[in-house]
Amino acid sequence: MVKKLGVIGGMGPEATSFFYARVIARTKAASDQEHIDMVILSHATMPDRTKAILTGHKEEFLKAITKDARDLEKLGVANIAIPCNTSHYFLKEIQAATKVPIINMVEESVRYVTEQHPDVKKIGIMGTDGTLQAGTYYRACERRGIAAVSPRSDAQREVMSLIYDDIKGGKTGDRSKFDCAYNDLMEQGCDAVILACTEISVFKEYYQVPVNCLDAMDVLVTESILRSGAQIR
Repeated sequence: MVKKLGVIGGMGPEATSFFYARVIARTKAASDQEHIDMVILSHATMPDRTKAILTGHKEEFLKAITKDARDLEKLGVANIAIPCNTSHYFLKEIQAATKVPIINMVEESVRYVTEQHPDVKKIGIMGTDGTLQAGTYYRACERRGIAAVSPRSDAQREVMSLIYDDIKGGKTGDRSKFDCAYNDLMEQGCDAVILACTEISVFKEYYQVPVNCLDAMDVLVTESILRSGAQIR
């Protein structure tokens, strides 16, 4: 039985469009009717998630995103996907606002890494300052006995510039910024890297990334399709 998927998007809009396109591309379907039904709320005016974490002023953000979750519930969705890594810091509070299960992109991404790389000991996390400070990936890794590592300060500034100056600014991204962060994580002894920002997922559409990089958005796409009762192409 195919189930309707709800998506809280717009964080950012381009990342949400890529998520939608990837779900379509990866669903095993020979006709329109074999694709999954989706309700996408592209909430582009959603307050900035990183700012909410870094400042502690989360009320406005939570008010907006929990309303979206309740609205999707009213529309009869069976699962909710949120293609935004940083927002997962608030997952417990968002989940408390709805009976509909929210797919935990963070936990699932770490699980996928351990399945694909059984001997992994240290995982690099490439995401926003908010995601790193939130510690969601660190805790998920710790529960599996794996160390999580972030880029050092200079390299992290390049990550933030890639996300905010480039991708959110409508550009394809500066490859040298990505390489700076990736090489830094490799120097710190990482076995694999999680691309823990949907803007970096957009970057991956334009540039080839090393094989030991796992894209959290790809994981969310896979889980969204499977939990909706469809098959992966």
